[in-house]
Amino acid sequence: MAWVLKMDEVIESGLVHDFDASLSGIGQELGAGAYSMSDVLALPIFKQEDSSLPQENETKHPPFQYVMCAATSPAVKLYDETLTYLNQGQSYEIRMLDNRKAGDIPEINGKLVKSIIRVVFHDRRLQYTEHQQLEGWKWNRPGDRLLDLDIPMSVGVIDIKTNPSQLNAVEFLWDPTKCTSAFIQVHCISTEFTPRKHGGEKGVPFRIQVDTFKQTENGEYTDHLHSASCQIKVFKPKGADRKQKTDREKMEKRTAHEKEKYQPSYDTTVLTECSPWPDTPTTFVNNSPTPAPTFTSAQHNTYSVPDSNSSSPNHQGDGTSQGSGDQLHPSATIQETQQWLLKHRFSTYTRLFSNFSGADLLKLTREDLVQICGPADGIRLYNALKSRSVRPRLTIYVCQEPLRSIQLERQDAAGNGDSSNGAIYVYHAIYLEEMAASEVTRKLALAFNIPLHQINQVYRQGPTGIHILVSDQMVQNFQDESCFLFTTIKAENGEGFHIILK
Repeated sequence: MAWVLKMDEVIESGLVHDFDASLSGIGQELGAGAYSMSDVLALPIFKQEDSSLPQENETKHPPFQYVMCAATSPAVKLYDETLTYLNQGQSYEIRMLDNRKAGDIPEINGKLVKSIIRVVFHDRRLQYTEHQQLEGWKWNRPGDRLLDLDIPMSVGVIDIKTNPSQLNAVEFLWDPTKCTSAFIQVHCISTEFTPRKHGGEKGVPFRIQVDTFKQTENGEYTDHLHSASCQIKVFKPKGADRKQKTDREKMEKRTAHEKEKYQPSYDTTVLTECSPWPDTPTTFVNNSPTPAPTFTSAQHNTYSVPDSNSSSPNHQGDGTSQGSGDQLHPSATIQETQQWLLKHRFSTYTRLFSNFSGADLLKLTREDLVQICGPADGIRLYNALKSRSVRPRLTIYVCQEPLRSIQLERQDAAGNGDSSNGAIYVYHAIYLEEMAASEVTRKLALAFNIPLHQINQVYRQGPTGIHILVSDQMVQNFQDESCFLFTTIKAENGEGFHIILK
């Protein structure tokens, strides 16, 4: 046992001696006074590792930072985007911070920049139909804006502008070197853009986006500098506070392991960098010099239908009958498709379908059109594309008496060439969409080219040849596809005439 301990001591003393010798070797090579960290870092191996590291000026550094003073939700997964709840109409501060380093973007030193704040849709499907969605909101909330700037509370903002055609955007100038805060108010709530199906629908998320531009040589603020956005949901007043409390209580009930999958709630929301909001003619913002078509006309004409193929056109205001020849053809060019949309009162969607040919538009299903244009206009557009018309409420057939009917000669059955004196009664189909005597009069005048103002009364010949005045109640009791002969008699005062149905 003593021999083993002695061997351990010998081995340990030998290791210590070797380690001291190695240290003395380093001292002999470098010298006591020559050792420095800079010399070590200058060795080739360290130079190679240093060259592989990213240079400081290569790292992307955003010039600005925008912070909204509203807490983020605690019920958001760890790697998902933050979600912030806002109350409708409440003012929330967005701090505009200069995040530049020394020497970054020196051309804006001492100058103002322009920022545009927008509330836009987070869902891509709603982004595609943004113009229609916003116009629909405008129709339901006349005179209101989706986004406003609380000017009395804002600090450092200059030359504030709001465009009446862009209810979801505000713009202003500000000096990056000074303290700037913009207080915004969002007036639309998330459930206003959710289809009402079952009640208690889940509201759609929005985005608050800030785009900042610098001034160009011609004095316009069009040179893009920075963009950032965050995801929000807007509730009725106090609703955001209740939702935040509910999310917090749900997270408290989760286990510690489950809580690790969620990110903590922060007192403020930092907007993350994103692509600039597209502001080109292809977007749904009205940049055209021509007046924008109003949503009112599209709504009032929602339930109009194409006329049926009859000899008496129903809509004189259109100037043409809505027959099958008015249907969009698959070979129609983009320009012809645009003209067809305008002609059929779909001017609101001409920009949306600006690159669609006739074939492209006809390939869309009923569900596609409802999703793009909404239920009312989507169904109307689908019916117009398929030339679908509503069946008339009543159809009657009318013919003038033989003395005034069109005489058509028929060949004798024996084939001897002699003309027959028999006459064919030519009937005209009258389609009634309103069960009213006035419509019977109007359709008769149109079918037989009779001046409407010359028709005094319309009678129906009854038993023993009596004349019964045609009233709305009588028309409502006509049997469908009834046949009538009619004749005209001169009025007693010599002005105009009466029509008698037999």
